[in-house]
Amino acid sequence: MKKLISLILVAVMAVSMLSVSAFAEEQSFKIAIVQQLDHPSLDEIRIACDARLKELAEEKGFSVEVKDFHGQNDNTVLNQIGAQVVDDGYDAIIPIATLAAICMATATEETQTPVIYAAISDPESSGLTGISNVTGTSDALNTPFIMDMIFAAQPDVKTVGLLYSNSETNSLTPIAQAKEYLDEKGIAYVEKTGNTTDEILTAAASLVGRCDVVFTPTDNVVMAAESAVAEILNEAGIAHYTGADSFVACGAFTTCGVNYTELGAYTAEMAVDILLGGEIPEFKVMDGGIITVNTETAETLGIDYSVFSEMANTVVEVVTSAE
Repeated sequence: MKKLISLILVAVMAVSMLSVSAFAEEQSFKIAIVQQLDHPSLDEIRIACDARLKELAEEKGFSVEVKDFHGQNDNTVLNQIGAQVVDDGYDAIIPIATLAAICMATATEETQTPVIYAAISDPESSGLTGISNVTGTSDALNTPFIMDMIFAAQPDVKTVGLLYSNSETNSLTPIAQAKEYLDEKGIAYVEKTGNTTDEILTAAASLVGRCDVVFTPTDNVVMAAESAVAEILNEAGIAHYTGADSFVACGAFTTCGVNYTELGAYTAEMAVDILLGGEIPEFKVMDGGIITVNTETAETLGIDYSVFSEMANTVVEVVTSAE
């Protein structure tokens, strides 16, 4: 009898071990993070997303393999990455920035692999809504508020420069909003665009002497050149109002936007919830309202930004990054 009971216990333990093994296998995920190009804002998102994915794996008891891919801001390269991660059987893809998200959405049309994008300023205009396997986080810019900041800090501004890349979908809506705002107030503006670093630097230089301040939204092409852009504008005494704090860390004057570390972490949380069986939700617009000021630039330009404390609950002061 004892021998029979022992045999039964061994059998039960064996079945239990098989069940645990199967469960562990089911709870092992491969996640691809596809970064459109390298610059501080997108780097910050990637780092935060990667860290939060690993934290959640430990907290919730699953294993995760996270691999980073870099698209070099090139449509062909991003499409190749999309094909590769689909062929390699990744369980989810987290593209960072608009072009990367569009390419990953296209790559997963047949497999319906979950795509959880990060930092898409205008998902609707980018064609990233109404797709069953696609969602993510938006860093939609409050353009009228940044325009308000310009005239609160520098009420004598007569002409605003609009510096952006016309190849950046992220920039189209906020630039249109800026024009509408300025038209309503009867303020002149001048537009300059470029699609490469050299073109952006030429555009920035051409604004000198033609405007009092410059506005750039969350434009990845301009951001990649921002350290040099800021040098051009600061030397000319022109304040650069921008769409993200990474611009400010590179020498721009100020921004009001989202915290990209929080955005990256939230994107990771969305991805894990989906992988663990949750439904794919609507995209999430992250809360903004954080004004960031470069104090060195403010001193160089002679701008008193104390009025910003009356406009926002949080004003963060930074200096230009040494990198």
